[in-house]
Amino acid sequence: MPASSPVAATLRAVTEKVDDLDELLLYADPLRPLVALRRGDGIVGIGETLRLRFSGEQRLREAASAWRDIAHGAHVADPVRRPGTGLVAFGSFAFADHSSAESVLIVPETIVGRHDGVHWVTRISAEGDGVARDDALDPAPIQFGERPRAILAAGSLDRSHFMAVVGDAVAAIESGQVEKVVIARDAFASLPAGADRRTLLHELAERYPDCLTFAVDGLIGASPETLVDVHDREGRARVLAGSTARGTTAVDDAAAASALASSTKDLDEHAFAVQSVLDALRPHVRAVSASEAPFTLKLPNLWHLATDVELELGERSSGLDLVAALHPTAAVAGVPQDAALALIAAVEPFDRGRYAAPVGWIDYDGDGEWVIALRCAQIDPDGSLTAYAGAGIVADSNPESELAETRLKFRPIADALR
Repeated sequence: MPASSPVAATLRAVTEKVDDLDELLLYADPLRPLVALRRGDGIVGIGETLRLRFSGEQRLREAASAWRDIAHGAHVADPVRRPGTGLVAFGSFAFADHSSAESVLIVPETIVGRHDGVHWVTRISAEGDGVARDDALDPAPIQFGERPRAILAAGSLDRSHFMAVVGDAVAAIESGQVEKVVIARDAFASLPAGADRRTLLHELAERYPDCLTFAVDGLIGASPETLVDVHDREGRARVLAGSTARGTTAVDDAAAASALASSTKDLDEHAFAVQSVLDALRPHVRAVSASEAPFTLKLPNLWHLATDVELELGERSSGLDLVAALHPTAAVAGVPQDAALALIAAVEPFDRGRYAAPVGWIDYDGDGEWVIALRCAQIDPDGSLTAYAGAGIVADSNPESELAETRLKFRPIADALR
């Protein structure tokens, strides 16, 4: 059950179009940023009107139901009608059913946003709280502080231990226990307690403009993997599974992409991930389709195999219902799901927290954008930072190669800290 129930008061949200805003990240709280940005567009939340907490096996379904009730009873004035206008909640969820990490939906007091050159401010309040937020002062930008510097240190699995775990996973695959499993590592750093966390987000957004740069309740990152993006009842998902390092020259880079596109190991891993997404979506959509073959997606440090999925949302479903159906995907857990999750719990000596779980936002129509929390780190209030990276293990996985893959996936956070 939710750790807290929806407030009795009705929420009121008023969106107004405004003149051009500064860089959106400048409006975020330096210590508690609420952010969802891609190529400079997106939304930033300020303050907190409502926080809903969830835990346990039904956390995502309970969140979808609770938000449906809140949105149904809300009073919303939204003449702008862009992605991220009106009543919006930011969300971040735990990966595992029995994780100690809290799953949350957070409704800010104020949201600033931009989409295709249109700028807006939304003010949200609980009716009867005595605050007329639509008459409040306009949000003011805060200049960035100094970017914190730190070096990631090995966490619960050092080099030799991780390779041993990969070997155990391959043995489990060869014995028929699983077909694929994703094994993750963690890494630690310490930031000054008062460090401006927006500077890390700024660095991630600059380096990875095509990813969703996010910050929700201390979880920050830049994810290349869209879990589901819904607008006007139509949506898309992007499945990433299978990756290789970029080449150091143009010739080497082209060769790396070509090798990935023809790799039996990576194509098999990718096929598992795509099929799991299609199977999970079908009960919640009117129609769903995927490209016949994956394409190679270029990121600054990696090539990925990628497949785009197009869908039409069912009448009774919201974006968060799709999130509940999709999590965890084969791309971050494995196949078959139950056996893979059991193996992860047995061999990973740490709680994944919110790593590899859904993070994003939902509006009062059920639209929104959700990604898988990858290339990410959790920052606690005292400045303790835990970063995560994983690798998909299949029958012919090589421990040394999988270790190298995790190092590449740590790079976005490691580089932001340097």
